[in-house]
Amino acid sequence: MTARANTAHTADLTHAELRAARGLLDAAFDGDFSDEDWDHGLGGVHALVYDASGLAAHGAVVMRRVRHRGRWLRAGYVENVAVRADARRTGLGGRVMAELERVVDRAYDLGALSAGDEGARLYTSRGWRLWRGEVHALSPLDGVVRLPEEEDSTYVRPALAGPLDPAGELVFDWRDGDVL
Repeated sequence: MTARANTAHTADLTHAELRAARGLLDAAFDGDFSDEDWDHGLGGVHALVYDASGLAAHGAVVMRRVRHRGRWLRAGYVENVAVRADARRTGLGGRVMAELERVVDRAYDLGALSAGDEGARLYTSRGWRLWRGEVHALSPLDGVVRLPEEEDSTYVRPALAGPLDPAGELVFDWRDGDVL
């Protein structure tokens, strides 16, 4: 069976599809995937790739607000990207990203994501660039807070906004759990 991909908003996924995606993510992240991590990927567009064994790959893009050079931009923030262990290195991560990038490029001012070393290889090969400027978040208690620990793992994909200036920081909206 050739793997098939589809996209759907969270509201259009069945409970079984959501359970399968959560199970895939729990397994892919070896138990280091929290309820807050799961929540970060809900409310947007999911890309799902199925093969003969079921759900083989998943990713989501959700809207976040990012302030850059005094302007709040709509960011398509990529979340919850994973490929089932037995299907890795077969191009399915690229298929997921192609679907998510289509959404980002057509609907958002820019794309953004946070990646570890392994994921970064996929993203940079697809044109995502490591953000070279400062990264901040707008905290509900402390105002704008710098996140230096995120400055070596935040990647961007300019879309409708055009080029971004690394001399201007990125200020992300706040969320519970990992801010980025």
